Amino acid sequence: MTEIENRFLDWARSPEAARVADDAPDGRIEDLRGHKYCVLVSYRKSGEAVPSPLWFGVGDGKLYAHTAGSKVKRVERNPRVLVAPSTFRGRPLGRPFAGTARVLAAPAEEAERAIAANYGLARRVYYRLSGQTDAGVYLEVTPESSAP
Repeated sequence: MTEIENRFLDWARSPEAARVADDAPDGRIEDLRGHKYCVLVSYRKSGEAVPSPLWFGVGDGKLYAHTAGSKVKRVERNPRVLVAPSTFRGRPLGRPFAGTARVLAAPAEEAERAIAANYGLARRVYYRLSGQTDAGVYLEVTPESSAP
């Protein structure tokens, strides 16, 4: 993504997205069923919560997302995340669940399958029309209750 796109997305993000970091993490991954977006909260070095709306998929009890940028650095530094169903802009639509995120090594077929199952053709068309490539990485989030 370009710097301009990142600035636009920051501007467009719902101010309510930050609320996820303050909510009790008593949601469940099953709460994402039927939703097209989630807000993933990762943490800066300072501990400041950063909400990011994402497309996602669920498979084998885990959440998968395809992303790039500073989220990846934050997850590599601190894998603790919160996830809640949300609107496109990140306005929460349910309670968050706590989880442990990790960056998957390529290729990540399970992650791509789970995401594609949630969006089908629409996602491929979006990427083609927007000129975006498959650059980026896949994140896997294991809910806390399932984490080892």
